[in-house]
Amino acid sequence: MMGFTRQNAGGRATLIVVFGFLYLPIVVLVGLSFNEAGLPTVWSGFSTKWYGALLGNSDILGAAWNTLVVAVFATVIATVLGTLLAIGIETRRRASTGLEALVFAPMVIPDIVLAVALLSFFSRLDVTLGLHTIVLSHVIFDLAFVCSIVRARLKHFDYSIVEASRDLGASPWTTFWRVTFPVLMPAIVAGALLAFTLSIDEFIIAFFTAGAGRSSITLPMQIYSMIRFGITPEINALATIVMSVSAAALLLSQWLNKDQLR
Repeated sequence: MMGFTRQNAGGRATLIVVFGFLYLPIVVLVGLSFNEAGLPTVWSGFSTKWYGALLGNSDILGAAWNTLVVAVFATVIATVLGTLLAIGIETRRRASTGLEALVFAPMVIPDIVLAVALLSFFSRLDVTLGLHTIVLSHVIFDLAFVCSIVRARLKHFDYSIVEASRDLGASPWTTFWRVTFPVLMPAIVAGALLAFTLSIDEFIIAFFTAGAGRSSITLPMQIYSMIRFGITPEINALATIVMSVSAAALLLSQWLNKDQLR
């Protein structure tokens, strides 16, 4: 009994150390974003002035708008294609390991490899780089995540209700919108939120596939350009906002997808 208690205590201690290692730097970053001083490591009092400074920075606002545009368009396209792809794979009579490997390859390929490949592809086709190329690039890896989540929902889908709908005279289109789509909706929304989060945070692929000039700079790229000259409370505030939006979308995605995780 004593050995079991010690084991539990050791497990709790390990858990605390691991979570502290993961999240303590984030807590410090959020705290320093409210630091009144201009130095990021010296606390001189509580202040929200750095969040106000962000509202007056046209470069940051422009980058934030570009990020939102990219994330919205990439999420919509990836959600539609990923959902259709998941349905197509699950309705195949014979599973194809090769097809599944091709679909989910962008999830495991290193970002730098995918970024170089996309840049070479656009250059080969003589496509002018810009926000549109960032959107297309984000769709490629977002699609795999959406497909994965929707497929998890389809694994537990009761196809007998589809057959019942067809027996009652409903067309395939009506059956999809009245029967299949409502069942898949939580997974589709969860996949869309995850795709949105990934698109907001993504830096490497956007850096390689963005065009010249400020018209195609996203928020992660803007943060990178600012941090090269040193970390300031303004950067901490900006990172806190980006992290909060991403965390909120991810938590909402997990909540909508909780039935599949059981």
